[in-house]
Amino acid sequence: MRPIGKKVELLKVIAHPARIRILDELAKGVKCVSDFEEFLEISQPNISQHLSLLRSHGLIDYYIDGRLRCYFLVDPIIPDLLEVIKKDYCESLPAPACCPVTRKGKYPGKRRH
Repeated sequence: MRPIGKKVELLKVIAHPARIRILDELAKGVKCVSDFEEFLEISQPNISQHLSLLRSHGLIDYYIDGRLRCYFLVDPIIPDLLEVIKKDYCESLPAPACCPVTRKGKYPGKRRH
């Protein structure tokens, strides 16, 4: 089980548009740096920095095939997190009818949205 501090760190690490796109592509299969250059509009050194960060936190790894580094996902939570991020929610959760502690009728104040 992953402690809460590690969960928070994981969310911080993936919380970047380029890293989310990298992880999303890796969820589809193995990719090399040149594959990322095709769809990310950032430099190759910048891509390598993102890959290095993801690797240092154990989310991805690579193997060498000739002159290419081929990256792949390692952490099994990543596909699940990506699915949650992709979901669209149409409505907010319903507000409670009363306070669960006092159980006294309707909520007396204004509800904030």
